[in-house]
Amino acid sequence: MDEQGEKLQDVDAALLAVDVMMRVAARSVLEVEDLVTSPQLRVLVAIATRGPQTLGEIAAELGVHASNATRTCEKLVQAGLITRSENRADRRFVHLTLTQEGTALVQRVIGHRRAALAEVLAAMEPRDRVTALHAFRAFAHAAGERPAADGRFGLVLPAIS
Repeated sequence: MDEQGEKLQDVDAALLAVDVMMRVAARSVLEVEDLVTSPQLRVLVAIATRGPQTLGEIAAELGVHASNATRTCEKLVQAGLITRSENRADRRFVHLTLTQEGTALVQRVIGHRRAALAEVLAAMEPRDRVTALHAFRAFAHAAGERPAADGRFGLVLPAIS
């Protein structure tokens, strides 16, 4: 096999592993879909990852108009997953923070992801697992080691894990 063919095989192998990880992430979202929508989960994860957020920051994260972000966040307030408080320094800004229930929901999603991946790793031969873990660390390092912050596919939350 030529060098280009080997590179394509490498990419295909990586894509297969990524596909498994994305299915793990998607299943964890399905677990809470009766409680929150995907955009609402992104809001919760953004707050969990970065701390209190303003409506403007949430609108930017979701790529929507501020009024859409306000509606999304209002539903989360009504569900008891976030709280809204005025910024004492500038009352025009509202800070959004997670409630205990919101934190628990995010931890549940991430916990599901971690457990599903642990199950796959446990099913591997010990030698293959060590090789895979070494490769995962090298891959993450080469990519800059920054977890996804929007919650759709992330498996790690620095503020929670």
